[in-house]
Amino acid sequence: MFTALCIEIFDQSIRDYHVADDIHQAIRNPYENTTVEHLLYAKNWIDTVQWHLEDVIRDPAIDPVKALEMKRWIDRSNQERTDMVEYIDSYFLEKYKDVIPVASAAINTESPAWAIDRLSILGLKIYHMREEATRPDATEAHREACARKLDVLLEQQRDLSTAIEALLEDISKGRKYMKVYKQMKMYNDPSLNPVLYGQKSGQ
Repeated sequence: MFTALCIEIFDQSIRDYHVADDIHQAIRNPYENTTVEHLLYAKNWIDTVQWHLEDVIRDPAIDPVKALEMKRWIDRSNQERTDMVEYIDSYFLEKYKDVIPVASAAINTESPAWAIDRLSILGLKIYHMREEATRPDATEAHREACARKLDVLLEQQRDLSTAIEALLEDISKGRKYMKVYKQMKMYNDPSLNPVLYGQKSGQ
């Protein structure tokens, strides 16, 4: 199943990141850059770094200048994440390009890659909740509460995987069709963000 491959690669990426556990480390993608495996690993690596950036920026003692740098890093990361989702969807468009939708075919509420994006984030939640559920310096009550949450996250992972597999099956049989809409994020574009183009016109 494709989702089993996703989960395996996401888990590998998360483990690889936590060897050094450093937001500044370079990615070492072990897969050929022409493969979907390469895209999945890169996608989760972006998510994993951003997960830890979000932790750092919430430090109440963080220097404001550093916090602003982090916020801009997160903005760039969000754009990279969106781009990577679109690359993964392009893989599916190519894979299913010869499928002719049936007359009753419907479009799904989200594309396969955006559902896979959620699967990637779930992998991070599971990894870190498992850490909390086994944390030696935490109270027993904390570990038990986190173990219950971990069970819910694992159930979500199974359910989401089932739904993604069903969507891919529907697309492959022509029962559903997909489109890729560019996300067109506006805050990073100097011509679309009024704060940025307002500064330019006021010069």
